[in-house]
Amino acid sequence: MRQINLTLGLLTAALLSACGGGGSAGPTISTSTARGVLVANPPNLVPIPQANGTAVPQLDPVTFAAMLNAAQPGLTQITGTPVCSISTYYMKYNTVGSKGEPATATGAIFVPSGSAAQCAGPRPVVVYAHGTTVTKSFNMANLQSNQEAVLVAATFAAQGYIVVAPNYAGYDLSSLPYTGYLDAAQQSNDVIDSLRAARQAFPNIGAQDSGKLFLTGYSQGGYVALATQQSMQNNYSSEFKVTALAGGSGPYATSALADAIFAQQPNLGGTAFLPLITNAWQAHYGNIYGAGGDASNIYAAPYAATIQSLIPGNYASITDLYTSGALPATAMFSSTYGAVIGQVTYGGQLPAQLAPFYGSGNLVSDNFAMGFLQDIKTNPCPNTTTPATPLNCKPGNTVRQAAIANDLRTLPVPTVPVLLCGGKNDPTVFFASTQAEQAFLAGNGFGAPYLSVLDVDSSPTSAADPFAAAKVGFATAKAKVAAAATAAGQSPAQVQATVLSQYHGALVPPFCNAAAAGFFQQFAK
Repeated sequence: MRQINLTLGLLTAALLSACGGGGSAGPTISTSTARGVLVANPPNLVPIPQANGTAVPQLDPVTFAAMLNAAQPGLTQITGTPVCSISTYYMKYNTVGSKGEPATATGAIFVPSGSAAQCAGPRPVVVYAHGTTVTKSFNMANLQSNQEAVLVAATFAAQGYIVVAPNYAGYDLSSLPYTGYLDAAQQSNDVIDSLRAARQAFPNIGAQDSGKLFLTGYSQGGYVALATQQSMQNNYSSEFKVTALAGGSGPYATSALADAIFAQQPNLGGTAFLPLITNAWQAHYGNIYGAGGDASNIYAAPYAATIQSLIPGNYASITDLYTSGALPATAMFSSTYGAVIGQVTYGGQLPAQLAPFYGSGNLVSDNFAMGFLQDIKTNPCPNTTTPATPLNCKPGNTVRQAAIANDLRTLPVPTVPVLLCGGKNDPTVFFASTQAEQAFLAGNGFGAPYLSVLDVDSSPTSAADPFAAAKVGFATAKAKVAAAATAAGQSPAQVQATVLSQYHGALVPPFCNAAAAGFFQQFAK
Protein backbone atom coordinates (compact mmCIF):
# COMPACT_ATOMS: atom_id res chain seq x y z
CA MET A 1 0.00 0.00 0.00
CA ARG A 2 2.09 2.81 -1.18
CA GLN A 3 3.08 4.88 -4.17
CA ILE A 4 6.82 5.38 -3.82
CA ASN A 5 8.17 8.78 -4.83
CA LEU A 6 11.95 8.90 -4.55
CA THR A 7 13.75 11.68 -6.41
CA LEU A 8 15.94 9.62 -8.71
CA GLY A 9 15.43 11.60 -11.90
CA LEU A 10 19.02 11.59 -13.12
CA LEU A 11 19.36 7.87 -12.55
CA THR A 12 16.13 6.92 -14.25
CA ALA A 13 17.06 9.08 -17.24
CA ALA A 14 20.35 7.21 -17.56
CA LEU A 15 19.02 3.67 -17.49
CA LEU A 16 17.23 1.86 -20.33
CA SER A 17 14.30 -0.50 -20.03
CA ALA A 18 14.57 -2.19 -23.44
CA CYS A 19 14.95 -5.96 -23.28
CA GLY A 20 17.63 -7.69 -25.29
CA GLY A 21 17.76 -11.22 -26.64
CA GLY A 22 18.66 -14.33 -24.72
CA GLY A 23 21.66 -15.31 -26.83
CA SER A 24 22.42 -15.93 -30.48
CA ALA A 25 20.64 -19.27 -30.53
CA GLY A 26 17.56 -17.76 -28.92
CA PRO A 27 15.85 -18.87 -25.72
CA THR A 28 14.04 -22.16 -25.24
CA ILE A 29 10.30 -21.45 -25.27
CA SER A 30 8.00 -23.53 -23.09
CA THR A 31 4.39 -24.24 -24.05
CA SER A 32 3.53 -25.65 -20.62
CA THR A 33 0.94 -23.89 -18.47
CA ALA A 34 2.11 -25.58 -15.26
CA ARG A 35 2.77 -23.29 -12.30
CA GLY A 36 6.26 -21.90 -11.93
CA VAL A 37 7.40 -22.74 -15.45
CA LEU A 38 9.67 -20.14 -17.05
CA VAL A 39 8.17 -19.25 -20.44
CA ALA A 40 11.51 -18.36 -22.11
CA ASN A 41 14.84 -19.67 -20.86
CA PRO A 42 17.16 -17.83 -20.60
CA PRO A 43 15.08 -14.73 -19.82
CA ASN A 44 15.80 -11.49 -21.65
CA LEU A 45 18.82 -9.46 -20.63
CA VAL A 46 18.09 -5.75 -20.08
CA PRO A 47 21.09 -3.77 -21.38
CA ILE A 48 22.47 -0.68 -19.65
CA PRO A 49 23.07 2.41 -21.84
CA GLN A 50 26.37 4.26 -21.80
CA ALA A 51 27.20 7.91 -22.44
CA ASN A 52 28.55 7.09 -25.92
CA GLY A 53 25.23 5.65 -27.01
CA THR A 54 26.19 1.99 -26.70
CA ALA A 55 24.75 -0.48 -24.23
CA VAL A 56 26.50 -2.98 -21.99
CA PRO A 57 25.06 -5.96 -20.12
CA GLN A 58 26.10 -4.77 -16.66
CA LEU A 59 25.90 -1.70 -14.48
CA ASP A 60 29.24 -1.36 -12.71
CA PRO A 61 29.36 -0.27 -9.06
CA VAL A 62 31.29 2.99 -9.60
CA THR A 63 28.82 4.21 -12.22
CA PHE A 64 25.85 3.07 -10.16
CA ALA A 65 27.10 4.87 -7.04
CA ALA A 66 27.69 8.09 -8.98
CA MET A 67 24.20 7.92 -10.49
CA LEU A 68 22.53 7.26 -7.13
CA ASN A 69 24.26 10.14 -5.37
CA ALA A 70 23.76 12.52 -8.28
CA ALA A 71 20.04 11.83 -8.21
CA GLN A 72 19.68 11.96 -4.43
CA PRO A 73 22.77 13.11 -2.54
CA GLY A 74 23.65 10.78 0.29
CA LEU A 75 21.45 7.90 -0.90
CA THR A 76 24.35 5.44 -0.80
CA GLN A 77 24.74 6.21 2.89
CA ILE A 78 21.38 4.45 3.29
CA THR A 79 21.65 1.70 0.67
CA GLY A 80 25.38 1.14 1.08
CA THR A 81 27.94 1.98 -1.58
CA PRO A 82 27.52 -0.46 -4.50
CA VAL A 83 30.13 -3.20 -4.44
CA CYS A 84 28.97 -5.50 -7.24
CA SER A 85 28.10 -5.04 -10.89
CA ILE A 86 24.45 -5.80 -11.72
CA SER A 87 22.90 -7.62 -14.66
CA THR A 88 19.12 -7.32 -15.05
CA TYR A 89 16.97 -10.06 -16.57
CA TYR A 90 13.29 -9.86 -17.49
CA MET A 91 11.30 -13.07 -17.09
CA LYS A 92 7.81 -14.34 -17.82
CA TYR A 93 6.40 -17.29 -15.92
CA ASN A 94 3.22 -19.26 -15.30
CA THR A 95 1.15 -18.82 -12.16
CA VAL A 96 -2.53 -18.77 -11.14
CA GLY A 97 -5.21 -16.17 -10.45
CA SER A 98 -7.47 -15.88 -7.41
CA LYS A 99 -9.90 -18.40 -8.90
CA GLY A 100 -7.09 -20.91 -9.51
CA GLU A 101 -7.17 -20.20 -13.23
CA PRO A 102 -3.89 -20.41 -15.23
CA ALA A 103 -2.22 -17.04 -15.72
CA THR A 104 1.12 -15.59 -16.71
CA ALA A 105 3.13 -12.98 -14.85
CA THR A 106 6.46 -11.23 -15.29
CA GLY A 107 9.30 -10.07 -13.10
CA ALA A 108 12.97 -9.24 -12.74
CA ILE A 109 16.11 -11.08 -11.72
CA PHE A 110 19.08 -8.96 -10.63
CA VAL A 111 22.37 -10.87 -10.71
CA PRO A 112 25.49 -9.49 -8.98
CA SER A 113 29.01 -10.09 -10.26
CA GLY A 114 32.52 -8.76 -9.76
CA SER A 115 35.89 -9.43 -8.20
CA ALA A 116 34.86 -8.67 -4.60
CA ALA A 117 34.28 -11.75 -2.45
CA GLN A 118 30.62 -10.92 -1.87
CA CYS A 119 29.94 -10.65 -5.61
CA ALA A 120 31.32 -13.96 -6.87
CA GLY A 121 30.52 -17.62 -6.35
CA PRO A 122 27.33 -18.93 -4.71
CA ARG A 123 25.19 -16.01 -3.55
CA PRO A 124 22.18 -15.72 -1.22
CA VAL A 125 18.80 -15.06 -2.86
CA VAL A 126 16.44 -12.24 -1.85
CA VAL A 127 12.84 -12.45 -3.06
CA TYR A 128 11.43 -8.93 -3.03
CA ALA A 129 7.69 -8.22 -3.09
CA HIS A 130 6.87 -4.69 -4.24
CA GLY A 131 4.45 -2.17 -2.79
CA THR A 132 1.09 -1.00 -4.10
CA THR A 133 0.92 0.54 -7.53
CA VAL A 134 -2.05 1.53 -9.68
CA THR A 135 0.08 1.50 -12.85
CA LYS A 136 -0.71 -1.47 -15.10
CA SER A 137 2.69 -1.30 -16.86
CA PHE A 138 4.63 -1.58 -13.58
CA ASN A 139 7.80 -3.59 -14.18
CA MET A 140 10.59 -4.27 -11.69
CA ALA A 141 13.00 -4.95 -14.58
CA ASN A 142 12.56 -1.37 -15.78
CA LEU A 143 15.34 0.63 -14.15
CA GLN A 144 14.57 3.61 -16.35
CA SER A 145 11.44 4.69 -14.53
CA ASN A 146 10.77 2.21 -11.71
CA GLN A 147 12.23 3.91 -8.66
CA GLU A 148 11.39 1.04 -6.33
CA ALA A 149 13.41 -1.30 -8.55
CA VAL A 150 16.38 1.09 -8.38
CA LEU A 151 16.21 1.17 -4.59
CA VAL A 152 16.03 -2.64 -4.39
CA ALA A 153 18.91 -3.06 -6.84
CA ALA A 154 21.08 -0.68 -4.82
CA THR A 155 20.18 -2.12 -1.41
CA PHE A 156 20.43 -5.82 -2.23
CA ALA A 157 21.82 -6.72 -5.67
CA ALA A 158 24.71 -4.25 -5.56
CA GLN A 159 25.65 -5.74 -2.17
CA GLY A 160 25.90 -9.29 -3.48
CA TYR A 161 22.39 -10.76 -3.31
CA ILE A 162 20.67 -12.38 -6.25
CA VAL A 163 17.27 -10.65 -6.31
CA VAL A 164 14.03 -12.13 -7.64
CA ALA A 165 11.33 -9.44 -7.94
CA PRO A 166 7.92 -10.46 -9.35
CA ASN A 167 5.60 -7.84 -10.84
CA TYR A 168 2.52 -9.84 -9.71
CA ALA A 169 -0.18 -11.25 -11.94
CA GLY A 170 -2.34 -8.50 -13.40
CA TYR A 171 0.59 -6.14 -14.07
CA ASP A 172 2.88 -5.53 -17.03
CA LEU A 173 2.24 -8.21 -19.69
CA SER A 174 0.38 -10.60 -17.40
CA SER A 175 -2.57 -12.45 -18.92
CA LEU A 176 -4.68 -11.97 -15.77
CA PRO A 177 -7.31 -9.21 -16.25
CA TYR A 178 -7.26 -8.24 -12.55
CA THR A 179 -4.75 -8.39 -9.72
CA GLY A 180 -5.00 -10.47 -6.54
CA TYR A 181 -4.39 -7.58 -4.15
CA LEU A 182 -4.08 -8.76 -0.52
CA ASP A 183 -5.37 -12.18 -1.53
CA ALA A 184 -2.93 -14.17 0.60
CA ALA A 185 -3.27 -17.44 -1.31
CA GLN A 186 -2.99 -15.93 -4.79
CA GLN A 187 -0.16 -13.56 -3.97
CA SER A 188 1.93 -16.18 -2.17
CA ASN A 189 1.39 -18.59 -5.07
CA ASP A 190 2.52 -15.87 -7.46
CA VAL A 191 5.75 -15.17 -5.55
CA ILE A 192 6.48 -18.88 -5.13
CA ASP A 193 6.03 -19.40 -8.86
CA SER A 194 8.35 -16.49 -9.64
CA LEU A 195 11.09 -18.09 -7.55
CA ARG A 196 10.54 -21.46 -9.20
CA ALA A 197 10.90 -19.80 -12.60
CA ALA A 198 13.98 -17.85 -11.55
CA ARG A 199 15.65 -21.02 -10.30
CA GLN A 200 15.18 -22.52 -13.76
CA ALA A 201 16.97 -19.52 -15.24
CA PHE A 202 19.87 -19.36 -12.76
CA PRO A 203 22.20 -21.82 -14.55
CA ASN A 204 21.84 -19.89 -17.80
CA ILE A 205 22.39 -16.37 -16.43
CA GLY A 206 25.41 -16.85 -14.20
CA ALA A 207 23.49 -16.95 -10.93
CA GLN A 208 24.79 -19.44 -8.36
CA ASP A 209 22.37 -20.01 -5.48
CA SER A 210 24.07 -20.47 -2.09
CA GLY A 211 20.97 -22.03 -0.58
CA LYS A 212 20.25 -19.01 1.64
CA LEU A 213 16.75 -17.68 0.91
CA PHE A 214 15.45 -14.36 2.24
CA LEU A 215 11.95 -12.91 1.82
CA THR A 216 11.21 -9.21 2.05
CA GLY A 217 8.93 -6.50 0.73
CA TYR A 218 7.42 -3.14 1.58
CA SER A 219 3.81 -2.14 2.20
CA GLN A 220 1.67 -4.52 0.12
CA GLY A 221 4.95 -6.34 -0.39
CA GLY A 222 5.50 -6.67 3.35
CA TYR A 223 2.16 -8.45 3.56
CA VAL A 224 3.01 -10.61 0.54
CA ALA A 225 6.41 -11.56 1.98
CA LEU A 226 4.85 -12.78 5.24
CA ALA A 227 2.06 -14.60 3.37
CA THR A 228 4.69 -16.29 1.19
CA GLN A 229 6.71 -17.40 4.21
CA GLN A 230 3.58 -18.89 5.74
CA SER A 231 2.74 -20.76 2.53
CA MET A 232 6.29 -22.05 2.07
CA GLN A 233 6.37 -23.29 5.67
CA ASN A 234 2.89 -24.82 5.64
CA ASN A 235 2.66 -26.17 2.08
CA TYR A 236 6.11 -26.38 0.47
CA SER A 237 8.56 -27.01 3.29
CA SER A 238 10.46 -29.67 1.33
CA GLU A 239 10.90 -27.33 -1.65
CA PHE A 240 11.79 -24.05 0.05
CA LYS A 241 13.98 -23.44 3.10
CA VAL A 242 13.55 -19.80 4.13
CA THR A 243 16.49 -18.36 6.06
CA ALA A 244 14.86 -15.16 7.36
CA LEU A 245 11.97 -12.79 6.69
CA ALA A 246 11.72 -8.99 6.83
CA GLY A 247 8.43 -7.18 6.29
CA GLY A 248 8.16 -3.42 5.90
CA SER A 249 4.97 -1.49 6.79
CA GLY A 250 2.69 -4.35 5.82
CA PRO A 251 -1.11 -4.55 6.32
CA TYR A 252 -0.75 -7.95 8.00
CA ALA A 253 -3.77 -7.53 10.28
CA THR A 254 -6.31 -6.99 7.50
CA SER A 255 -9.29 -7.54 9.77
CA ALA A 256 -8.17 -4.97 12.33
CA LEU A 257 -7.29 -2.45 9.61
CA ALA A 258 -10.61 -2.83 7.82
CA ASP A 259 -12.55 -2.24 11.03
CA ALA A 260 -10.36 0.74 11.93
CA ILE A 261 -10.86 2.38 8.52
CA PHE A 262 -14.65 2.12 8.73
CA ALA A 263 -15.09 2.84 12.43
CA GLN A 264 -12.16 5.01 13.50
CA GLN A 265 -9.94 6.63 10.89
CA PRO A 266 -9.66 6.21 7.09
CA ASN A 267 -6.15 5.88 5.71
CA LEU A 268 -4.36 8.16 3.28
CA GLY A 269 -4.65 6.65 -0.20
CA GLY A 270 -7.45 4.38 0.93
CA THR A 271 -9.80 5.45 -1.86
CA ALA A 272 -7.47 3.62 -4.28
CA PHE A 273 -6.60 0.72 -2.02
CA LEU A 274 -10.18 -0.28 -1.18
CA PRO A 275 -11.21 -0.95 -4.82
CA LEU A 276 -8.06 -3.05 -5.33
CA ILE A 277 -9.00 -5.10 -2.27
CA THR A 278 -12.69 -5.59 -3.02
CA ASN A 279 -12.05 -6.42 -6.69
CA ALA A 280 -9.49 -9.08 -5.73
CA TRP A 281 -11.69 -10.58 -3.03
CA GLN A 282 -14.69 -10.53 -5.38
CA ALA A 283 -12.64 -12.58 -7.86
CA HIS A 284 -11.70 -15.04 -5.12
CA TYR A 285 -14.93 -15.41 -3.15
CA GLY A 286 -17.59 -14.19 -5.59
CA ASN A 287 -19.75 -12.61 -2.87
CA ILE A 288 -18.16 -9.25 -2.09
CA TYR A 289 -20.46 -7.34 -4.45
CA GLY A 290 -23.51 -9.47 -3.71
CA ALA A 291 -25.09 -12.26 -5.70
CA GLY A 292 -25.21 -10.19 -8.87
CA GLY A 293 -21.64 -8.93 -8.62
CA ASP A 294 -22.85 -5.31 -8.67
CA ALA A 295 -20.23 -2.91 -7.27
CA SER A 296 -22.97 -0.44 -6.33
CA ASN A 297 -23.57 -2.67 -3.32
CA ILE A 298 -20.43 -1.02 -1.89
CA TYR A 299 -19.61 2.04 -3.96
CA ALA A 300 -21.53 5.23 -4.61
CA ALA A 301 -22.28 6.73 -8.01
CA PRO A 302 -20.57 7.51 -10.29
CA TYR A 303 -17.68 5.30 -9.18
CA ALA A 304 -19.53 1.99 -8.99
CA ALA A 305 -20.03 1.79 -12.76
CA THR A 306 -16.31 1.63 -13.59
CA ILE A 307 -14.58 0.48 -10.43
CA GLN A 308 -14.23 -3.22 -11.28
CA SER A 309 -12.02 -2.45 -14.27
CA LEU A 310 -10.44 0.78 -13.05
CA ILE A 311 -7.26 -0.39 -11.30
CA PRO A 312 -4.58 -1.16 -12.32
CA GLY A 313 -4.67 0.98 -15.44
CA ASN A 314 -2.80 3.38 -17.65
CA TYR A 315 -1.84 5.84 -14.90
CA ALA A 316 1.54 7.37 -14.24
CA SER A 317 0.73 7.54 -10.54
CA ILE A 318 -2.12 7.41 -8.06
CA THR A 319 -2.50 11.18 -8.52
CA ASP A 320 -3.85 10.57 -12.04
CA LEU A 321 -6.85 8.77 -10.57
CA TYR A 322 -7.65 11.75 -8.40
CA THR A 323 -7.05 14.59 -10.88
CA SER A 324 -9.10 12.79 -13.54
CA GLY A 325 -12.03 12.38 -11.16
CA ALA A 326 -11.93 8.59 -11.47
CA LEU A 327 -11.71 8.40 -7.67
CA PRO A 328 -12.01 10.95 -4.86
CA ALA A 329 -8.65 11.89 -3.37
CA THR A 330 -9.68 11.61 0.29
CA ALA A 331 -13.49 11.45 0.63
CA MET A 332 -13.89 7.79 1.48
CA PHE A 333 -17.23 8.43 3.21
CA SER A 334 -19.99 11.01 3.20
CA SER A 335 -20.30 13.82 5.73
CA THR A 336 -23.46 12.09 6.96
CA TYR A 337 -21.47 9.00 7.83
CA GLY A 338 -18.79 11.22 9.32
CA ALA A 339 -21.35 12.66 11.71
CA VAL A 340 -22.26 9.13 12.80
CA ILE A 341 -18.58 8.23 13.38
CA GLY A 342 -18.15 11.46 15.33
CA GLN A 343 -20.87 10.40 17.71
CA VAL A 344 -20.17 6.65 17.87
CA THR A 345 -16.37 6.73 18.02
CA TYR A 346 -15.46 10.17 19.30
CA GLY A 347 -18.49 11.04 21.41
CA GLY A 348 -19.22 14.23 19.50
CA GLN A 349 -17.76 15.82 16.40
CA LEU A 350 -15.07 14.31 14.23
CA PRO A 351 -11.50 15.44 14.98
CA ALA A 352 -10.62 18.23 12.56
CA GLN A 353 -7.78 16.27 10.94
CA LEU A 354 -10.22 13.58 9.82
CA ALA A 355 -12.62 15.96 8.06
CA PRO A 356 -11.10 15.48 4.56
CA PHE A 357 -12.04 11.80 4.63
CA TYR A 358 -15.77 12.62 4.91
CA GLY A 359 -17.52 14.83 2.38
CA SER A 360 -19.30 15.20 -0.93
CA GLY A 361 -18.37 12.97 -3.84
CA ASN A 362 -17.68 10.12 -1.41
CA LEU A 363 -16.54 6.71 -2.64
CA VAL A 364 -18.38 4.31 -0.31
CA SER A 365 -22.16 4.37 -0.17
CA ASP A 366 -23.81 5.25 3.14
CA ASN A 367 -25.86 2.06 3.02
CA PHE A 368 -22.79 -0.17 2.88
CA ALA A 369 -20.82 1.88 5.40
CA MET A 370 -23.66 1.82 7.92
CA GLY A 371 -24.09 -1.93 7.44
CA PHE A 372 -20.37 -2.44 7.98
CA LEU A 373 -20.46 -0.36 11.15
CA GLN A 374 -23.46 -2.26 12.45
CA ASP A 375 -21.71 -5.56 11.81
CA ILE A 376 -18.72 -4.36 13.84
CA LYS A 377 -21.11 -3.66 16.71
CA THR A 378 -23.06 -6.89 16.36
CA ASN A 379 -20.10 -9.17 15.60
CA PRO A 380 -17.03 -7.54 17.14
CA CYS A 381 -13.68 -9.05 16.33
CA PRO A 382 -11.23 -9.27 19.25
CA ASN A 383 -7.95 -7.64 18.37
CA THR A 384 -6.28 -6.00 21.36
CA THR A 385 -7.99 -7.78 24.23
CA THR A 386 -7.09 -11.26 22.95
CA PRO A 387 -3.90 -10.78 20.91
CA ALA A 388 -3.09 -14.51 20.77
CA THR A 389 -6.46 -15.37 19.17
CA PRO A 390 -7.45 -12.19 17.30
CA LEU A 391 -9.54 -13.91 14.62
CA ASN A 392 -11.90 -15.71 16.96
CA CYS A 393 -14.98 -13.95 15.59
CA LYS A 394 -17.65 -14.51 12.97
CA PRO A 395 -18.68 -11.32 11.14
CA GLY A 396 -21.70 -11.33 8.89
CA ASN A 397 -20.45 -8.73 6.39
CA THR A 398 -18.73 -10.45 3.45
CA VAL A 399 -15.89 -7.93 3.27
CA ARG A 400 -15.15 -8.47 6.94
CA GLN A 401 -15.31 -12.23 6.36
CA ALA A 402 -12.73 -11.94 3.59
CA ALA A 403 -10.59 -9.70 5.78
CA ILE A 404 -10.57 -12.44 8.41
CA ALA A 405 -9.71 -15.07 5.78
CA ASN A 406 -6.71 -13.04 4.57
CA ASP A 407 -5.48 -11.82 7.94
CA LEU A 408 -1.95 -13.13 8.52
CA ARG A 409 -2.31 -13.58 12.28
CA THR A 410 -2.62 -17.33 11.87
CA LEU A 411 -0.89 -20.39 13.28
CA PRO A 412 1.62 -21.91 13.10
CA VAL A 413 4.08 -19.14 13.92
CA PRO A 414 7.20 -18.78 11.74
CA THR A 415 10.16 -21.06 12.24
CA VAL A 416 12.65 -18.46 10.95
CA PRO A 417 13.93 -15.12 12.30
CA VAL A 418 11.56 -12.24 11.51
CA LEU A 419 12.01 -8.47 11.32
CA LEU A 420 8.93 -6.23 11.17
CA CYS A 421 9.72 -2.62 10.27
CA GLY A 422 7.60 0.52 9.95
CA GLY A 423 6.94 3.99 11.28
CA LYS A 424 4.60 4.78 14.18
CA ASN A 425 2.99 7.79 12.46
CA ASP A 426 2.29 6.11 9.14
CA PRO A 427 -1.02 7.52 7.79
CA THR A 428 -1.34 4.91 5.04
CA VAL A 429 -0.67 1.53 6.63
CA PHE A 430 -1.15 2.12 10.32
CA PHE A 431 1.71 0.91 12.52
CA ALA A 432 -1.01 -0.74 14.60
CA SER A 433 -0.95 -3.54 12.01
CA THR A 434 2.69 -4.27 12.80
CA GLN A 435 1.99 -4.08 16.51
CA ALA A 436 -0.99 -6.44 16.13
CA GLU A 437 1.17 -8.96 14.28
CA GLN A 438 3.85 -8.60 16.94
CA ALA A 439 1.29 -9.16 19.73
CA PHE A 440 -0.10 -12.23 17.98
CA LEU A 441 3.33 -13.79 17.50
CA ALA A 442 4.45 -12.99 21.04
CA GLY A 443 1.16 -14.30 22.43
CA ASN A 444 1.87 -17.60 20.74
CA GLY A 445 5.43 -17.94 21.96
CA PHE A 446 7.31 -16.26 19.11
CA GLY A 447 9.17 -13.26 20.48
CA ALA A 448 12.72 -12.09 21.07
CA PRO A 449 15.33 -13.07 20.00
CA TYR A 450 13.54 -14.58 16.98
CA LEU A 451 11.31 -11.55 16.40
CA SER A 452 12.64 -8.01 15.96
CA VAL A 453 10.33 -5.00 15.57
CA LEU A 454 11.69 -1.68 14.31
CA ASP A 455 9.90 1.66 14.51
CA VAL A 456 12.16 3.89 12.39
CA ASP A 457 10.32 6.92 13.78
CA SER A 458 11.77 6.47 17.25
CA SER A 459 14.97 7.31 19.09
CA PRO A 460 17.84 4.81 19.49
CA THR A 461 17.39 2.86 22.71
CA SER A 462 21.12 2.87 23.47
CA ALA A 463 24.55 2.98 21.89
CA ALA A 464 24.13 -0.74 21.23
CA ASP A 465 20.81 -0.36 19.37
CA PRO A 466 21.29 -2.39 16.14
CA PHE A 467 18.85 -0.11 14.32
CA ALA A 468 20.30 3.19 15.53
CA ALA A 469 21.50 4.20 12.06
CA ALA A 470 18.05 3.65 10.53
CA LYS A 471 16.36 5.68 13.27
CA VAL A 472 18.81 8.58 13.09
CA GLY A 473 18.72 8.54 9.29
CA PHE A 474 14.93 8.61 9.22
CA ALA A 475 14.79 11.52 11.66
CA THR A 476 17.24 13.43 9.48
CA ALA A 477 15.29 12.71 6.30
CA LYS A 478 11.99 13.73 7.89
CA ALA A 479 13.53 16.94 9.22
CA LYS A 480 14.79 17.82 5.73
CA VAL A 481 11.30 17.46 4.27
CA ALA A 482 9.86 19.65 7.03
CA ALA A 483 12.61 22.25 6.59
CA ALA A 484 12.05 22.43 2.84
CA ALA A 485 8.30 22.87 3.35
CA THR A 486 8.89 25.61 5.93
CA ALA A 487 11.32 27.38 3.61
CA ALA A 488 8.65 27.28 0.91
CA GLY A 489 6.37 29.32 3.16
CA GLN A 490 4.07 26.59 4.36
CA SER A 491 2.20 26.97 7.64
CA PRO A 492 2.93 24.50 10.47
CA ALA A 493 -0.22 22.54 9.57
CA GLN A 494 0.81 22.43 5.92
CA VAL A 495 4.31 21.30 6.87
CA GLN A 496 2.85 18.45 8.88
CA ALA A 497 0.62 17.49 5.95
CA THR A 498 3.61 17.53 3.59
CA VAL A 499 5.58 15.22 5.86
CA LEU A 500 2.63 12.84 6.18
CA SER A 501 2.11 12.80 2.41
CA GLN A 502 5.68 11.50 1.96
CA TYR A 503 5.82 9.34 5.08
CA HIS A 504 4.74 5.94 3.79
CA GLY A 505 5.82 6.14 0.16
CA ALA A 506 9.12 8.01 0.29
CA LEU A 507 10.49 8.47 3.80
CA VAL A 508 10.17 5.03 5.38
CA PRO A 509 11.02 2.62 2.47
CA PRO A 510 14.79 3.24 2.16
CA PHE A 511 15.30 2.76 5.88
CA CYS A 512 13.17 -0.38 6.19
CA ASN A 513 14.94 -1.86 3.16
CA ALA A 514 18.34 -0.98 4.62
CA ALA A 515 17.31 -2.49 7.96
CA ALA A 516 16.24 -5.67 6.15
CA ALA A 517 19.61 -5.88 4.41
CA GLY A 518 21.43 -5.47 7.70
CA PHE A 519 19.16 -8.03 9.36
CA PHE A 520 19.78 -10.56 6.57
CA GLN A 521 23.54 -10.05 6.64
CA GLN A 522 23.92 -11.89 9.94
CA PHE A 523 22.40 -15.02 8.37
CA ALA A 524 23.80 -14.74 4.82
CA LYS A 525 27.04 -16.68 5.27
